[in-house]
Amino acid sequence: MRLAAWTGTLALGAALTGCGQADLDELRGYVEGVKARAPGALEPIPEVPLVDTFVYEPGNRRDPFVMDDRTARATMPQQTTGVAPDPLRRREELEQYALDSLRMVGTLERNDTRWALVTTPDGVLHPVRVGNYLGTNNGQITQISPEGIALTEIVGEGPGTWREREARLSLKQ
Repeated sequence: MRLAAWTGTLALGAALTGCGQADLDELRGYVEGVKARAPGALEPIPEVPLVDTFVYEPGNRRDPFVMDDRTARATMPQQTTGVAPDPLRRREELEQYALDSLRMVGTLERNDTRWALVTTPDGVLHPVRVGNYLGTNNGQITQISPEGIALTEIVGEGPGTWREREARLSLKQ
């Protein structure tokens, strides 16, 4: 450790010997010239126009930011089959990526639970387990093995028509 510190000190000393006094005098002269300049005038802050205020009086109206059962049924497409994604389910982080853009890089087990390690295109590592969702087609993880992740996707086949299909994300080495 002392040898490394001693070597670093010698290297720094050798580098500084190349700086001559004439170079420093020139630099000092430039700095003094910049400091001697008169400061420029600042532009005035732009005036912000006033906005008329509005107070919302809900009265007996519903809250527009809360989805009630009637609104949820109205926005949900009419189903002709028993399979459909849940429109009220909160989407998970990895559902914003296409399945083929995700990479499984390994597995780990903890407390009798097997986790898969999945990376996103921007290099962020996410642990997932059975029951989590992946991909843009409502893919729910059904099994995790050391070789890959098995999932069931729900894909649309037309207005109000859905079907399940099996998909797989294999381990990339």
